[in-house]
Amino acid sequence: MLVLEGGKKCGEKIRISGGGRCNFTNLNAAPENYLSSNPRFCISALKRYTPWDFIGLLEKHGVDWHEKAQGQLFCDDSAQQIVELLLDECRAAGARIERQRPVTRVQRSENGFLVQAGGETYAARALVVATGGKSIPKMGATGLAFTIAKQFGLNVIEPRAGLVPFTFHPADLEPLKPLAGISVEAEARCASAHYADALLFTHRGVSGPVILQLSSHWTPGEAIEINLLPGVDLAAQLIAAKRDAPKQTLGGFLTQHLPKRVARHLAAPFGVDARLADQPDKRLRELAQSIQAWRIVPSGTEGYRTAEVTVGGVDVDAIDSRSMMCREIDGLYFIGEALDVTGELGGYNFQWAWASGHAAGMDL
Repeated sequence: MLVLEGGKKCGEKIRISGGGRCNFTNLNAAPENYLSSNPRFCISALKRYTPWDFIGLLEKHGVDWHEKAQGQLFCDDSAQQIVELLLDECRAAGARIERQRPVTRVQRSENGFLVQAGGETYAARALVVATGGKSIPKMGATGLAFTIAKQFGLNVIEPRAGLVPFTFHPADLEPLKPLAGISVEAEARCASAHYADALLFTHRGVSGPVILQLSSHWTPGEAIEINLLPGVDLAAQLIAAKRDAPKQTLGGFLTQHLPKRVARHLAAPFGVDARLADQPDKRLRELAQSIQAWRIVPSGTEGYRTAEVTVGGVDVDAIDSRSMMCREIDGLYFIGEALDVTGELGGYNFQWAWASGHAAGMDL
């Protein structure tokens, strides 16, 4: 068994993930946590290799871990432990790893495949493409998997950046610049998805878990709607406060619910220092609407440079869901992010990598 690694080191994306502690799986991993043109494709692999199977591997190697919110599991110490664990497993299986071997050509041969990499030609009975997607090119990510798939006549669902911050048009961004670095709890939705989590204002637009989640479902030109005060009937509270504390200002009222800079920014079009007593109920409802149903059309995303995943990929209709092998090309396998299977934020994409890799490995 031979592993060809294009970079100087193995597992660099693992090493930098989860703030250096690697969110290596999620206890809640299930098909509904994945986006694909065929939502049922991932079921078999996920059932046959569960989060508890990977946890067993950590315990075998003495890697301590802990659970954060929503079933997310992290290393207690360092993500490098996951890299070392995987390298140890490779060595135990008799695998040879060749680093700094970027693949330049793949072709069929009488007995399987010929792979040109790093000036060498390697022959193989079977070929597993585990090169991921295009996200974070500075870590060595390329579209190699998609190039290979197209070369062999496979359909590729148009790749795009996923789990990525939104950028705004200059006119929309300018008034928001003073809020850069501030985080609030929010709900965000587009036509096909809805999430609730933290939102972060940035110098380019918005980020944070709720935005990253939504980005995988968003299509360019589509409006998104953000509720900056979820779970609050803001209009009713404003009207009640007008009755009970008429001298209170709009800005003062909103600072009870939001960070001061955010509150004053949101109140500005209505008069930060305007008294509640002087506002018609209709005006207060308009203020509540602007905060709880803020609609904006992003100019785009930050792209693969900061994207955590690639949405789209090799069309899974051409892949056997139990083995990850191409139905029409014996010995050619695709796993992980190379496939049109994209997990939500929170360890789901790593679990898909482990599960799909396990499925291919059991078939070889």
